[in-house]
Amino acid sequence: MLSIIVAVAENNVIGKDNGLIWKLPRDMKHFKETTTGHYIIMGRKTFESNGRPLPNRTNVIITRDKNYKAEGCVIVHSLEDAIKEAKNDSEAFIIGGGVIYDLSMPLVDRIYLTKIRHTFEGDTLFPELNMDNWNITEKRDFEPDEKNEYPFTILTLDKKK
Repeated sequence: MLSIIVAVAENNVIGKDNGLIWKLPRDMKHFKETTTGHYIIMGRKTFESNGRPLPNRTNVIITRDKNYKAEGCVIVHSLEDAIKEAKNDSEAFIIGGGVIYDLSMPLVDRIYLTKIRHTFEGDTLFPELNMDNWNITEKRDFEPDEKNEYPFTILTLDKKK
């Protein structure tokens, strides 16, 4: 199975200046719990914004740079090659950025979508979802608290067959 995991503001913003805009520790915990032990596929800029390979996951980086190296990571030069690398994983995850999400949208079976109930200024957007193509199979709402400044909803969307 190929899945996307993403946090999106109400205006589809997912980032600014190659970084996250918000701090939501509860959503980060969900990301870690969901992706640990799996392949995570990302573009080079997303990897560089993390600053290091994410632990307990196989980090696959897509880059056009044939000489790119990142210790502890698998380097590939296309989304297709990244998917081939992860073929033996029961569920591989696309984790960004915007271009990689856009390219992978027709290929994924599931989306773990955190909808932040707030708008943000940003320069990276998540593609518009046509909800006619997706079933909401899980929904969890979270209100702001001392650690999480914004309300958000975590949805699991499965592609309609």
